Amino acid sequence: MNLEIVIEVLQHALMITGFVMLVMLIIEFLNVQTRGNWSKQLKASPWIQVLIAGLLGIIPGCLGTFTAVSLFSHRLMNFAALVTVMIASSGDEAFVMLAIIPGSFLKITFIIFGIAILTGLLLNLMPRIANFQPFGPNHKFSLHQSEEDSVSLDRTRIFDQFKKPSLLRALSSGVVISVLVLIFIGIIGPEEWNWIRISLILILLFTLFIIITTSGHFLEEHLWEHVIKKHFIKIFLWSFGAMLVIHILEGRMDLADWVQGNLHIVLILAIIIGLIPESGPHMVFISLFVAGTIPLSVLIVNSIVQDGHGSLPLLAESKKSFFLMKFINMVMALFIGLIGIYSGW
Repeated sequence: MNLEIVIEVLQHALMITGFVMLVMLIIEFLNVQTRGNWSKQLKASPWIQVLIAGLLGIIPGCLGTFTAVSLFSHRLMNFAALVTVMIASSGDEAFVMLAIIPGSFLKITFIIFGIAILTGLLLNLMPRIANFQPFGPNHKFSLHQSEEDSVSLDRTRIFDQFKKPSLLRALSSGVVISVLVLIFIGIIGPEEWNWIRISLILILLFTLFIIITTSGHFLEEHLWEHVIKKHFIKIFLWSFGAMLVIHILEGRMDLADWVQGNLHIVLILAIIIGLIPESGPHMVFISLFVAGTIPLSVLIVNSIVQDGHGSLPLLAESKKSFFLMKFINMVMALFIGLIGIYSGW
């Protein structure tokens, strides 16, 4: 196997895992800062969850899906909302469509957002599916008796903490600052200054703010014990393994040649390839659409089923949830695809 491919996959897996860790840490911070009140309000209304999930899903990239997976795994969002966000998401392919077919991208986003919301609402009418939850009570966000003092903006305490920082605070601050520098000089992330690069910087700056302002208790109990120790290795290994297998398969077959046959076969392929939890293989359908080879409905079908890297953390945390979600999305995609083929769009 080519060493360059292994290194590339390793870099992508580390970036995905690191991004998931940042999202988890930010959610932990918000939950503690508000004493869990925001999560209670979210959990109280499954209908609002579906709307929020749909909005998270149409955010280009994987930030929205990573956030939703974290909320679901912490029992703050139900399964209906999880399915909603995955249908609405197009992963990193959203960036490509936005760049080369902005008009069609807006149309696709509007359509799959509507399909996602409708699916989520329908699932909410089926309590057994909507409330499917593989995670036990121990997956809830942790709130401790000393939590009232764990997040503070007191400048004196912050100064005292940095005069003699703990090893965890020093290491985490160093890592975040190093990544910020690498993004600024273009080694990590987009080479050009765009909104993606700016968003990464803002997220990292907020993470640094959390590390600086929180107590040692918060860093140890939440950042280390819950976010890193509990999730990092599992998510990294699954991300690395899945992407490595995909690279091997792509090197042995030309997926583009497979979609030149019967439109029904192309539709099935769009669904099957959409099941892959990876950004990359789906690009072929964007290229075929731009070339006028496939209709809009096939690209929509692929967008419904695929969710880029967003579902990799879910695969790592709960395989049953992952496959059930993909099955529901596949059924919806097949239904929409057949309507599209027979209505000529």
